[in-house]
Amino acid sequence: MLEFLRGRDVLVAGWGVSGRSLIEPLRDIGANPVVTDAGATALAEAAELGLEVASCVQLESTEPSDPTGLSRFALVITSPGWRPDSPVLAAAVTEGIPVWGDVEFAWWVDQARIYGPVRKWLVITGTNGKTTTTQMTHAILRAAGIPSVACGNIGLPILDALRRNPGPQVLAVELSSFQLHWAPSVRPEAGVVLNVAEDHLDWHGGLDAYAAAKARALYGRVGVVGLDDPVAASLARRAKAKRVIGFRIGVPADGELGVVDGKLLDRAFTKAAILAETADISPPGPAGVADALAASALTRAIDVAPQFVREGLIEHKVGPHRAAFVRELGGVDFIDDSKATNPHAARSSILAHPHVVWLAGGQLKGATVEDLVEEVAERLVAAVLIGADAPVIAAALARHAPEVPVVEVRAGDDISMRDDPSRSEKADAVMAEAVRTAAGLAGNGDTVLLAPAAASLDMFADYTHRGRSFAAAVHALEDGDIGRQP
Repeated sequence: MLEFLRGRDVLVAGWGVSGRSLIEPLRDIGANPVVTDAGATALAEAAELGLEVASCVQLESTEPSDPTGLSRFALVITSPGWRPDSPVLAAAVTEGIPVWGDVEFAWWVDQARIYGPVRKWLVITGTNGKTTTTQMTHAILRAAGIPSVACGNIGLPILDALRRNPGPQVLAVELSSFQLHWAPSVRPEAGVVLNVAEDHLDWHGGLDAYAAAKARALYGRVGVVGLDDPVAASLARRAKAKRVIGFRIGVPADGELGVVDGKLLDRAFTKAAILAETADISPPGPAGVADALAASALTRAIDVAPQFVREGLIEHKVGPHRAAFVRELGGVDFIDDSKATNPHAARSSILAHPHVVWLAGGQLKGATVEDLVEEVAERLVAAVLIGADAPVIAAALARHAPEVPVVEVRAGDDISMRDDPSRSEKADAVMAEAVRTAAGLAGNGDTVLLAPAAASLDMFADYTHRGRSFAAAVHALEDGDIGRQP
């Protein structure tokens, strides 16, 4: 499948983590990588490494006689963030040049046995819970003694995982909707769609296209869907998997995994097998249990024994910024769920606590918070809002929770902070004020919860920066900062 690239030029579109991971594999199969990127700094960095580079402007030419245009390339491999309507990619399609994502390329590298025997891919996708489920899956595989690695959207590029020596036998692969869009050939041993809610609609153009991209995880041998999520459950009808099963936080039917009397139960791969206790799951609560069921389904699909599922789930501990406990002060718990970057994730986070001072805001990316606010209104003690779309959330609160006190903490025009050299310091200052304000609205028995329901890039470097900023501000609080009395 990759022989057509030998001795040919291949365009690497995007000099990020995934772009860097492509260079050595392309050279290993005899291709010549050429790098393009919209940023001059990125191109300069690639050039310093001895790579041939081309600006995006150069490549948008479609004249066959123009050697600086796209006609010279046998393939374009795009970073997942590049939209299909990006000028370079659109021009490549016009030229009839195939466009793959880095995951698509990694799939064919694996199938071609460039770096050893073909691996088993366990693919995890969904609007929320991907990273936790991927980490749980990897923990179960480790407990079973199966050489494995967590890779993909979780941070380690798949190609870097394939090149490891000794290599893994199983890949726990977290994939975003962007990556799946550009990877139509991937056929995992088992794949799961955890849930589907409004997110990245600006990239995909609508919920249907977003869901269709997610459904590509269900094209392998076993497809797994979250039955408590109506959109994910509906994708079972689109699945091309040889077998489709589901999981639910409730009593499972035949062919499902679920929960009975506080125990995770498998009725899909055996008549009935107890896998773990819900009390052993981290993070606690319905979202964590759902992720554990998904990880259990993926690993049971490749015949991992129940005892190792249990051992792996007990071993797993939630990562930072995912409903992580920060501190208790004056009877108030402070929780960092900065990874709740969309309304669906914020919903699960808020519903895990009875009385919440909600710290939210950022970039909604086209998602609506109306249903979220209406559902959680009775749990809200107060709301403190930051970021570019704070007014949108404030308006939803005014409509659906008018009795809830709302404070907006602003730093002028938050959107303009993207290019501000002192952006990091300003963002930290806004967070510190927001945390102090939230503490002043909280009292004994309340939870101050950072569950932004929005992306972070309007103010912060990323969601981890936002979470660290929150934790630092929380640790700076004193007893006198807690304001509301029971």
